[in-house]
Amino acid sequence: MTTKPAAAAARATVYGYPRQGPNRELKKAIEGYWKGRVGADGLRTAAAALRRDNWRQLADAGIHEVPTGDFSYYDHVLDTSVMVGAVPERHRQAVVGDALAGYFAMARGTQDVAPLEMTKWFDTNYHYLVPELGPGTAFTADSTKQVAEVREALALGHTPRPVLVGPVTYLLLAKGAPGAPADFEPLSLLDRLLPVYADVLADLRAAGAAWVQLDEPALVQDRTRGELDAADRAYRFLGALTDRPKLLVASYFDRLGEALPVLAKAPVEGLALDFTGAAAANLDDLAAVGGLPGKRLVAGVVDGRNIWINDLEKSLATLGTLLGLAGQVDVAASCSLLHVPLDTAAETDLDPQVLRWLAFARQKTAEIATLARGLSEGTEAIADRIAANRADLADRAASPVTRDPAVRDRAAAVTAADARRSLPYAERAAAQRAHLELPLLPTTTIGSFPQTTELRTARADLRAGRIDRAGYEERIKAEIGEVIAFQEKTGLDVLVHGEPERNDMVQYFAEQLTGYFATQHGWVQSYGTRYVRPPILAGDISRPAPMTVRWTSYAQSLTDRPVKGMLTGPVTMLAWSFVRDDQPLGETARQVALALRDEVADLEAAGTSVIQVDEPALRETLPLRAADRPAYLAWATEAFRLTTAGVRPGTQIHTHMCYAEFGDIVQAIDDLDADVISLEAARSRMQVARELAAHGYPREAGPGVYDIHSPRVPDAEEAAQLLRAGLAAIPAERLWVNPDCGLKTRGWPETRASLENLVTAARTVRAELPGS
Repeated sequence: MTTKPAAAAARATVYGYPRQGPNRELKKAIEGYWKGRVGADGLRTAAAALRRDNWRQLADAGIHEVPTGDFSYYDHVLDTSVMVGAVPERHRQAVVGDALAGYFAMARGTQDVAPLEMTKWFDTNYHYLVPELGPGTAFTADSTKQVAEVREALALGHTPRPVLVGPVTYLLLAKGAPGAPADFEPLSLLDRLLPVYADVLADLRAAGAAWVQLDEPALVQDRTRGELDAADRAYRFLGALTDRPKLLVASYFDRLGEALPVLAKAPVEGLALDFTGAAAANLDDLAAVGGLPGKRLVAGVVDGRNIWINDLEKSLATLGTLLGLAGQVDVAASCSLLHVPLDTAAETDLDPQVLRWLAFARQKTAEIATLARGLSEGTEAIADRIAANRADLADRAASPVTRDPAVRDRAAAVTAADARRSLPYAERAAAQRAHLELPLLPTTTIGSFPQTTELRTARADLRAGRIDRAGYEERIKAEIGEVIAFQEKTGLDVLVHGEPERNDMVQYFAEQLTGYFATQHGWVQSYGTRYVRPPILAGDISRPAPMTVRWTSYAQSLTDRPVKGMLTGPVTMLAWSFVRDDQPLGETARQVALALRDEVADLEAAGTSVIQVDEPALRETLPLRAADRPAYLAWATEAFRLTTAGVRPGTQIHTHMCYAEFGDIVQAIDDLDADVISLEAARSRMQVARELAAHGYPREAGPGVYDIHSPRVPDAEEAAQLLRAGLAAIPAERLWVNPDCGLKTRGWPETRASLENLVTAARTVRAELPGS
C-alpha cells in the first residue's frame, strides 16, 4: 500500500521508557542508598545520568519529543502524591525531615510506620502505591521534580513533554485513608485537586514545556455517569486555564468507549489513544464521534506491552485512516515502554530465528520512527524496512517452533470431567484433616525463603563453569536443610523447601518447558527495585520431565511435617511472560495447564500431600471491561482446575494470590475449587477476608498477617490483631496463618524475627479460642 503524506510531518514520540538502565544501574543505586553505601547526592547523580542516556537513545532513534516525569525512584503514582501534597499524616514528619528518606518511607515503611498499600497498575504486573485520601485531605502543589526534569531535557537539547497521572485517574486509583468514613469517595475531592494541577501546569509552562501529557487510563474502564461527568468537569476546568501548556490527554490498555466523546469535545489540544489489541476499536469509535478536527492525535499503533515485532503495513493502514480524523497525527507506542525490556541486542544467547521476531524498547522506538517517516513521506521511503518486516512476520508464522501437533491433539481431547475433583470440598476436607492432623489456625509460608547472595553467586558460578553441577546441588541441599530446620524449630505446621534452586517463579518453570525462551537481560520493573525477566512464550507448551519433584521430595525426607509442593499456575505463567499473540490466550492456558497437571501427578505419586499452585495474576489479567470478563474467567478457572483436579481427595490443593483487588473476582476464586487459598491482606487490614465472608466463601483461607514487601518486622501482637480481624470474618476451623507473599526478597534476620512472631501470634490467638 502507499500512503499519502500528511499535511504536517508526523512526529514520533513515546509516553515513557524503561527506568532501570542496561545493567539495572538504578536498582543498584537505590539499594545502595537504602544500605548507606550511596549518599543522596550519589543517587541523584546516578538517576540524572540514566535520564540523560534514555533521552539520548530516544533522540538517536528518531523520537522527536521525549517524555519527562515518567522516570521514578520507585513509582510514578507515588510521585504524583508528592506532587499534589497528598502525604499521609504518619509519613509527614519523615518527609519534612528528609524528603528523599520520607519518599521511601511511604513506599517501603519503616520499623515505626507502615507504607502505603501497593496493588497492580490496571491489568499489568507493575505495582503502584495507592494514594490515601480523606475528607480532610488538603492538596498543595510541589512541582519540583517535574520542573527539574523539563529543564534537564531542555538543557540537553531535547523537546520535552512532561507526563503526569491525570487528576481523574489519580483519584479513581486512591482509597480512603485510615479513619475515613466508609462511604468516602476520593473522586469527591476533584474540585479541591484541580487548582493544584493548574499550579503545576503553570510551573511547567514557565519551565519551557510546550505540551503536557495527562494520563487517564482509568477512563478505559466501565465508568458511571457521575465519573464521566467528573472527567468532563476536570478537562473543562483545565482547558479553560490561560497559563498552561498545550494539553494531551492520554489513555491506553483498552478502548475509551463512553469516555471518548467526553474527551473529544474537551477544550484540550490533543488526545493520545491506543489502537492495539482490544483498543483497536478506538478507530471506529473515533470516526463515530466525528474525529478530532483541528486537534492532535497521538496514535499508539506499536504494542507497548508485548515484545513481538510490529506489522508495519497494518499499522500504516491504521495511520492512513486516522489522517482523515484529526488535524495532526503523530505516532507512538500504545502505552509507556516501561512494560518491556530495554534492548534485544543484549540477548546473545537467544535463538537467532526467534530474535528476528522480537522488539524490546529500543526496537520499538525504531518502529515508531519508521512509521512516522512512512506516514510523512510515503511508504516508498521505508520500502526496504517494510520488506524486511514482511519476511520476519512470515518466518514466525511458518516456523515449526510455534506448533507441536501432539500438544494440540492432547488439548483438543480435554473434557469437562478432566477439570473436576472426584469429591466435593466438604468430603475432601474431612479426608485432608484426617491425613494431615493440623491444629486450628495452622501456620505456613507462601513458598520462597530469602535468596541470599550466596545462592545467587552459586547460580552464577554454575553458569560460568566455576563450579560443577554436583557442587551446585550440594549447596542447594544445604540451603534446603537449613530452611527445613528453621521452620521446624520455629514451629510452623506446613513447611516449604524454600525454593533456593529457583531464579524466578515463572522463569524457573519456563526454562523447563518446551515453547518457552528465556532472556538474559530482559529485565522489567515489577515494583520499586524489584525487576523480573519475563520469559517469552513463542510456541506450543509441553513438559519433557519432572521439574520440582526432586527437591520437594528431598525436603520431605528431612522432616515428618508436611512439605508443600510449589508450582506457578497456568494463568500466572501466561501473565508474567511475554505470551504469543497468534492464538487465543485460552488455548495457550490449556496447554500450560496440561503440562502442570503432569507435574502435580508426579508430586502426588512421590508422596506430596499438600500442593500449592500459585495464581497471583488471576485478578491482574482480568479484562478492564466487564463485558469481556466472563469469557476470560471461564478459561482461566478451567485452566487452574485442569492443573489440579486429577489428585486424590486427601491431597490438599492450595493457591496463592497477592497485591491486587480481589473483591470483584471472589466468585472466580470460589470456582477454582482449591482447598486453601492464601492472600495478601496485611496492608489493607484484612479487607479480603471480609470480602470472602460477604461472598460466603466455603473453603479454607489464609489472609496474610505479615507484609513482606516492607523491611519492617511486625511484632507478635500486631500479627495477632490482624489474625483476630481475620477470625471476625472466617471461622477458626477454616483460617490459616501466613505471610502475604513469598520471602525471597527479604533478608534472613527480618524473616526469622517475623516468622517467629507469626507463630507466637497464632499460638496466642489459638489459646483464646473457645474450648482451647
